[in-house]
Amino acid sequence: MDAEIKAKAEAAVPKFKLLKVLNQDQAGRRVALHGTIDDQPAVMVVERATFPSSEVYLAGLPSSLSRLRNLGANDIYAWSMARTGPVENEVKPDDDNGHENGVDFFADLKINLIYPCTEAHVKKYSKQGVRFVTETPEIYKNHIRPFMQQKREQGRLNWVFNIIEGRTEVEDVIYRTKLGEAGDEGFLLLPDLNWDRKTLEGLHLLALVERRDIWSLRDLKKKHIPWLEHIKAKVTSATTQTYPSIEENQLKLYVHYQPTYYHFHIHIVHVA
Repeated sequence: MDAEIKAKAEAAVPKFKLLKVLNQDQAGRRVALHGTIDDQPAVMVVERATFPSSEVYLAGLPSSLSRLRNLGANDIYAWSMARTGPVENEVKPDDDNGHENGVDFFADLKINLIYPCTEAHVKKYSKQGVRFVTETPEIYKNHIRPFMQQKREQGRLNWVFNIIEGRTEVEDVIYRTKLGEAGDEGFLLLPDLNWDRKTLEGLHLLALVERRDIWSLRDLKKKHIPWLEHIKAKVTSATTQTYPSIEENQLKLYVHYQPTYYHFHIHIVHVA
């Protein structure tokens, strides 16, 4: 590219004057703006870039954060929103949502902290080879189910049970049936760790069911269809009541297999 053309393109960006936000998508990670540059119409699309691989940069990242706001903590797990840039352009908000000390908190990073971590955590988050595996009934019976049982016996689900029983993260629960009164239909809703709790198009909630006999998708049988339909209806209704600007046909519900933990839970996300 000609150096002059390149320099002209770079010089145009800071001249951009915003007229209107056209769209925000990819769970809030991309925004399309309409404005002008030198009185000429322009559209600017801004996306989050990938993290640099430089260890020097990454080593200094935690201490370089200009602001940090904790969203919650449970045992060794904590999750926060953070800002890397200066705060002088932040403005006073119209209400008390998403700000502190009289100014909006415009975070550009979501941080999950595990401290102190175990070797299992290190292995989980390390780069790993991926293979496609066809799980037969025999593989599930002889390998997967015993693995699930082992994890449960090791107390790996205690943090989930603490949430369900109201011992932890009480302030994060946005909806729940009365504990123990709804039987197999009892559940609660709370934000997923990966949601910033502000961007509705990035909505990500978790529904934790009270019943403990369903560990994963593999435990579901034909007899569970009415139960699943009921839970879907209740979860959808609770979500739209909590966030009135979201309609039922804007929600997607799904489950993972393999799940992250072996207690049945449902993901609720915005379709955007």
